[in-house]
This record gives sequence, C-alpha cells and structure tokens, in this order.
Amino acid sequence: MNSGALRDRVGGFAFVAPFLFFYVAILIYPLFLGISLSFRRVDLFGGGTFVGLDNYLRLAADPVFHQSLLNTFLVALMIVPTLTVLTLLLALALNRPTRDATIFRGVFFSSSVLSVTIVTLIWRFVLAPDAGLLGEMWTALGWEPLPFLSHPQLALPALALTTIWWSIGLPMMLFLAGLQQIPEDVYEAAALDGASRWTTFWRVTLPALRRTVVLVVMLQTAAQLQLFGQSQLLTAGGPSGASRTIVLFIFESAFGRWELGYATAAAEILFILILIVTLTQYWLTSRSRETDGG
Repeated sequence: MNSGALRDRVGGFAFVAPFLFFYVAILIYPLFLGISLSFRRVDLFGGGTFVGLDNYLRLAADPVFHQSLLNTFLVALMIVPTLTVLTLLLALALNRPTRDATIFRGVFFSSSVLSVTIVTLIWRFVLAPDAGLLGEMWTALGWEPLPFLSHPQLALPALALTTIWWSIGLPMMLFLAGLQQIPEDVYEAAALDGASRWTTFWRVTLPALRRTVVLVVMLQTAAQLQLFGQSQLLTAGGPSGASRTIVLFIFESAFGRWELGYATAAAEILFILILIVTLTQYWLTSRSRETDGG
C-alpha cells in the first residue's frame, strides 16, 4: 500500500472515529452491559451476583409482567392502525397548495412538539368525569360521564386516544412528503382513462405510498411498544394494572423495587419483541412487493 492510499485510509478513519466512539459508548456498550446485567441479581448500588436465567424464569411466571405485555400489545393494536389510516386521510385532505391547508397542517402538527407531561395534563382535563370536557359533554346530553381513567376497560382506550392525538403530526408529514413525490402526469393519465377517485386512490396513490406506509407502521409499532409516559402520568398503570405497559413495569422494577437485573431482563425481552415485530413487518411487506412484481 503506497503512502497516498494509507493517508486516505487514515484520514477516512479519523473522520468517522468521533461518530464510532459515541455510537459504541452510547449504544453498543449499554446493549452488552444490559445483557450482562439481565443474568445478575443486582440493585442500583452495583455489585450483585450471577443468577443465570433466574430473572427470565421469574418473568415467565410473573402474572404482572404477563398483564403488562398484553396491555402493551393491545394499546399498540389500538394506536398503530388507527393512526396510520387517520394520518393518511389527513394528508390526502391537506395535500393542497392553499393557505388554509398550510394552516391546518401546522395545527395538526403542533401537538407533536408538546412534551408528554403537557399532553397528559391536557387529557386529564379532557377525560376527567366530574369536570372534564368529555364529562361536561356527556352531562349536557343527559348521559352519565364515563370514568375513562379509573375503569379497567376504558383506561387503555384513553391511553390510545391520548397517544393518537399526540403522535398525529409526524406520520401526517411523512404521508404528505410521499404524496408530493407522485408525478402529476400519473393522475392526468388516470383522469383521461376515466378512473374514479376511489380507483385512482387504490390503483395509483396507495401503491405509490407503499414504502411510506411501511415506514409509518414500523416506526409507530416500535414507538408504541415502548409507550411509557402516558401510562405513568395519566393512569399510573391503574386501575389494578389495567394500563401498565412493559416500560412502566421495567421502571417500577428498577426504581420502585430496586431490582435492576430483573428490570434489565424485561428490557431485553422488550428489545427482542420489537426486533421480531419490525423484522416480520419488513419481511411481509418485502414478500408482498416481490409477489406483486412477479
């Protein structure tokens, strides 16, 4: 290797070295440290003893963990399809070069910049049965207000409603970006062929947005499987654990009972579940695309 090639290689390594350092320090090292901690019984003060698979066996027999796992998947199923369809419809409605459309884009996106604390505070006022917005509407209609935050069967839908309102901005913008990449001559050709609006949407718009749909679904699935702040601040996981998610379970185990190894084992299971779900979604969509192309 001549000196010029060696100089270029060293220069390239020096260019990426800061990124590699922080990537390893912030992501790779904590990942392997977490795997190591999951096989130990350890508290927040360090030390601990090696217990092998004991933490994982405890999780397999822990009904609280089972309920939090079920709650997490249920709330993700409530949020992801609804959010995907709703934001796609909003993007279709606001994909216009008008001032009103621009204003409404800003209105719908504005909730995304709020912190989870502000969001949960707003929705506490909305969902409170005694003096909340929905409670007052129910009372005005002559109905009994619903205890959204204290009823076992309504707590998860309340979390889903809050999260959809909070998360609507980013996927809407992604769909808008995808819509604006579709050439206008494709729609003109469809109009010349006499295609209806539904046919144009189904045969032109939706296939062109397939990659965006996959991206939105994968991002939202990974995000909602990690739902935490809404569950902690809005319902505290109640009533009776009906809205406790996996991340809240991890938080309570680590900082409530000081069982850091046990909490880390639950976190590793969550990591594997997110990885499996997202890879499965990607595989299914890739297979569907290959089938359509064939």
